[in-house]
Amino acid sequence: MRIELSTGTPAELARVEGADRGLVLIPDLMGLRPLFDDHVARLAAEQGWTVCAPQVFPGREDLAAEERMAAVCELIDEQVLADVSAAAGATECETVVITGFCMGGMYTIKAAATGQFHRAASFYGMIRLPEHWRGPGQGEPLELLAAGDPCPLLAIIGTEDPFTPADDVAALEAAGAAIVSYEGADHGFVHDPDRPAHRPDDAADAWARVIEFLSA
Repeated sequence: MRIELSTGTPAELARVEGADRGLVLIPDLMGLRPLFDDHVARLAAEQGWTVCAPQVFPGREDLAAEERMAAVCELIDEQVLADVSAAAGATECETVVITGFCMGGMYTIKAAATGQFHRAASFYGMIRLPEHWRGPGQGEPLELLAAGDPCPLLAIIGTEDPFTPADDVAALEAAGAAIVSYEGADHGFVHDPDRPAHRPDDAADAWARVIEFLSA
């Protein structure tokens, strides 16, 4: 169901009575839509966790993909992470883990650095900011990890993903993240079956690894 977080941002919430774990799920660039409503409902049903997914461009849901790409540089970490924190609170669980995809995966890395979460798993999140995403409110994911007190972090990576080049992946691993790489996989190969990059077998394996990691 749609709720409004304490920050005023819309979110999708699937509450499980008696859940011992909450999950914050940060959508990709295109934000909340039926695909992510389904992910929220599925993960809650399969894992018995309360799951909450915040909107990534609140108040600007009508932006087209190209406009969103251009607007990432306008996002402010403090505000995005406040929404992430509010989503964690909305689960009403003592133990909360986090995952996210693409841009949401990048913010998962940033959220891992806050120390608020028990564990974090990033699906092909940007490890360093793409040049056109840099802005005064954007911090570098790797720098935030180094400066913070990060929780255990798992990164799901495709070896053909231009947004996560090998040098960045090596730097993330050196910063303490566990890396699982999928040979030949491009960006976005897990979460959307309608994407040309989707790889069903690798997606199933990646989901299984993430769930196992977040369950620990």
